[in-house]
Parts: sequence; structure tokens; C-alpha cells
Amino acid sequence: MLIFQSLQMALKQIFARKMRSFLTMLGIIIGVASIILLVSLGKGVSYGVNEQLGDLGSNLITVYNNSTSKTNQLDLKDVASYKNIDGVSHIAPELDGTANVLTDQGGRAYSVVGTNEQFKQVHNVKLANGRFLSPIDLDTNQKVAVIGQEVATKIFGFGDPINQTIKLNGYNYRVVGVLEKSGESLLGSTDKKIILPISSAERLLKKQTINTIYIQADSADDVKLVISILNSRLSLKFKDETQNSDNPVFQIVNQKEILDTFNTINTLLTNTLGAIAAISLIVGGIGIMNIMLVSVQERTKEIGIRKALGAKRSTILMQFLIESAVISVTGGIIGILIGSMGALLFGTIADVPSGISVGVISFAFIFALTVGIVFGISPANKAAKCKPVEALASM
Repeated sequence: MLIFQSLQMALKQIFARKMRSFLTMLGIIIGVASIILLVSLGKGVSYGVNEQLGDLGSNLITVYNNSTSKTNQLDLKDVASYKNIDGVSHIAPELDGTANVLTDQGGRAYSVVGTNEQFKQVHNVKLANGRFLSPIDLDTNQKVAVIGQEVATKIFGFGDPINQTIKLNGYNYRVVGVLEKSGESLLGSTDKKIILPISSAERLLKKQTINTIYIQADSADDVKLVISILNSRLSLKFKDETQNSDNPVFQIVNQKEILDTFNTINTLLTNTLGAIAAISLIVGGIGIMNIMLVSVQERTKEIGIRKALGAKRSTILMQFLIESAVISVTGGIIGILIGSMGALLFGTIADVPSGISVGVISFAFIFALTVGIVFGISPANKAAKCKPVEALASM
């Protein structure tokens, strides 16, 4: 009953001084909103990156060729030999370059990727129409192409690109497939790419240097063994260049390591930003304490009369402590609403999950309540210690 009455009195005091109460809450509102927004954004970005990279699986291995040698480069023979490593499920080489595409509007340069039929499984790409590359396309150097959504729109508009011809650097290529829209991601977008059989791309781009090899292991358990074998073979292949160069001639990257590293860094940054935002809650708590001290000074008459009528010290203490907590919690609720709406808005604009969770909201609410109680103790204690005679004498 005492708590209920104290709560009623606290709400009465807050509504009696609306502007002052709002200004007192402002620090709490900003602090809670900042915590909700920053932590949710951090989690949202983490979810988005994990979703993008996780679609490729934790068993993806990437080999980057940094060799500057003109005579010793990764080629299709190396790719064929790596396919025979125990634990390798799929392997897709990539030969990158650009080609000029001739259209009715003139020439336009597009990114060209020479690869094989296993690119589809390794990169988890999906077709909107037509088919993907086949082994026979590579074996017979077929001039066929699979194009991204943006390429299809730019060249063919609303028409059907399948079995249509595109001219790359003056050579005719038949479009056999169109990829689904992928959008931008950390791994790049296929929307602006033209994918060719690597045997045909070598002739078109006039080079045989394979820039990157993507290897998919049978399972995550096979990744370490596959990496170990790859490292041994690549070290042997580039032995002379490795000894004479300070820079890495090749790099082997594990998808799971990338995810783990990113999550560690993202968690650290998110927690740091959350801690910085929490400082404003402390500032807000100091504001509550100052206003409550002023309130105690202004209500000396009320305190004296209540004590003269028999109010206990604990009753006065509870009244002011609850009033401080109500101000802080109300500000916290407003801050939660603002922070949640901000996180949802950012998630919609950036096309990432909002990252809002019950845990984040609960933490912010409990923190706000704790701040209100902790910083309300001093004013409440001062009010409780006030002697009736002194209080009435000061009127």
C-alpha cells in the first residue's frame, strides 16, 4: 500500500512540473536510446554479414594468387590437381578481366569472370532464367555467357536475353543463362558480371593467369586438412619466388576464420560503443540527483508536515526514491521506443536486420532503473533525515 501511494504521489509531482520532469529525463532518454540504437546496429550488421558469408558455408577456402612471375602462375592443371585432394567437394577457378560490350547505345565495359560449372555451387548463385555453364562448354571452348541481372537489363531491357547474342571485344557470345539479382555484399555482386567458360575467357582476355581459386571442402572438419595440403603444394610451386620476396606470394583464407575474426571485432566495437553510450545514462543520473535535491529543498514544508503527522523516515525515503525511479524508468521507456524505431529505420534503409532483441531492451531498462535508484538515494536520504521542527521553522 505504501509503495502504491508513493507511486501516485511521484506521478502527481511529475505531471505538476511537466517541463522540468522532461528535461530531467532527457539524459536518460538519450542514454537509453543510444544504447538500444548502437547495440542493435552492431548486432544487425553482424547478422547481415554472417548471413551473407554463412550462405557460402564454413567449409569454403579461398586461394589468392599474388605471384608476379610471368612464367610460374596458377593454371587449369593446378586446379585439376587440387580437385583430387581428399576432402575437396567443389572447386571453381576465376580469371578476371573486363570486356567491351557493343550495344545499340554504344560500347560499355563490363566485368568478365572466366570460371567453370562449379562456380554455381561454390558461390551459391541461383538462376532466374536459362542454364549455367556445363563441362562441355569448357571442353569445347563454347562462346556462351551467363549474365547478371543488371547486365541483362542494360543490354536487353525488358526482352528475353536467352539465346540472344552479345558482342564482347568484337566476338559473339550466346547468352544461355541469367542470374537472379544478388545485390551488393561483402563478396561482391554478380549483377554486373558476365560469366564465361574459363577456356573461352582465356582467349578473350588474352591471359591464362588464374587470380583466385574457390575450394569447397566436404565438411568443416575437412578444412584444416585441405588447407594443410594446399599450403604444402603452393609453397613448393612458388618456392623460388617465396624465398626472394618479402610479400606473400599466395594467401589461403578460411571462410570460418573470416567470420570469427569479424564477429570478434564487431562484438568489441559494439560493446565499446554501448559503454560510451551508457556514460550519458550516468550523466542523466546526475541530472536526476540534482533535480531531486532541488525538489527536496522546495518541499521542505511538505516533509515537515508529514513527519509532524507521524510519517516514518522509511516512508519519506521510499517516497523520494520511488519518485526518482519513476522519472528514470519513464525516460528509459521513451528512450527504448526512440532507439527501437531508429534501429528499425536504419535496418530498413540499409537492408540489414535491425538487431533489436529482448536482451538489449531488458539491459537498457534495468540500467535506467538502477541509475534512478542509485542517484535517488542521496536526495531521498536527505529528505528522510529532515527534522520536523527544523522543516517547519524554515517555512
